[in-house]
Amino acid sequence: MTTAPTLARSVRNQRRALLMAGFLVIAAIWMSIPLGQWQNGLFFAIGIILGVVNHVLTEAVLLRSVEAGDLPTRKQYAASSLFRLLGVSGVAIALTAFFWPHGAAVLFGLAIFHLIALVLTGIPLLREVRKEMSEHIEEKA
Repeated sequence: MTTAPTLARSVRNQRRALLMAGFLVIAAIWMSIPLGQWQNGLFFAIGIILGVVNHVLTEAVLLRSVEAGDLPTRKQYAASSLFRLLGVSGVAIALTAFFWPHGAAVLFGLAIFHLIALVLTGIPLLREVRKEMSEHIEEKA
């Protein structure tokens, strides 16, 4: 199985997160330019983009595993996640250190995107759990 179709499918699956990230990137740059802080807006946008890359790659790894019928063990998933997070964090920290103090906005952008991704993935999950709980309660009644 090739990686390109899996990656494309991951991007399609994360449409809402990508739209939100795109909006934040445009807003960060658009709002920072009139304030004379275009560097902060640019680095904030880079942080969001790094978060998007991590988010889409996580989805692609999981999709590839599910499609292959070979679900990763906790250890394999943890190792894969650690490698991805080290890469994204390494880039973010390098940009922060090299372009200090404006580069620190990369970390803020990364953190904001991860918070948004958590909310966007958590809400549907909570709805599903609530639906299953109500169905379970109806079965008992």
